Amino acid sequence: MSELKDRLRTDLTAAIKGRDEVTSSTLRMVLTAITNAEVAGKESRELTDDDVIGVLSSEGKKRREAAEAFADAGRVEQAAKERAEAEVIAGYLPAQLTEQEVADLVTSTIAALGVADDGMRAMGRVMGALQPQVKGRADGGVVAAEVRRQLG
Repeated sequence: MSELKDRLRTDLTAAIKGRDEVTSSTLRMVLTAITNAEVAGKESRELTDDDVIGVLSSEGKKRREAAEAFADAGRVEQAAKERAEAEVIAGYLPAQLTEQEVADLVTSTIAALGVADDGMRAMGRVMGALQPQVKGRADGGVVAAEVRRQLG
């Protein structure tokens, strides 16, 4: 079993005992998403820590997008709840890369692949090489925008 999943379960128990509603509901939701990912497909499988980080990243992104949508609709209370859930999830993710770190990674990847002169045709190759390096540490949209900026 993954260590991260064990940590989530342990923290859920602590949050329930401490009557921390936001943390306990968020961790329940995350553990449910992990279980759903484990049984998705033809065969059920145990997720690795990297897989769990992927689930956490997507759940965190959902919360951030929902908070933005609620804020735009004037539902401040619901937006605050979604932001609080996103903060709980962020506590289990690896440290996020800064914009400068993403730019440096993109620059070095383009140089390593030797595709600086290929323009946007190299987008797929660059993103394919970058994805394993930034998984869970940077939003894919931010990385793609930086690749476009440097190739474009």
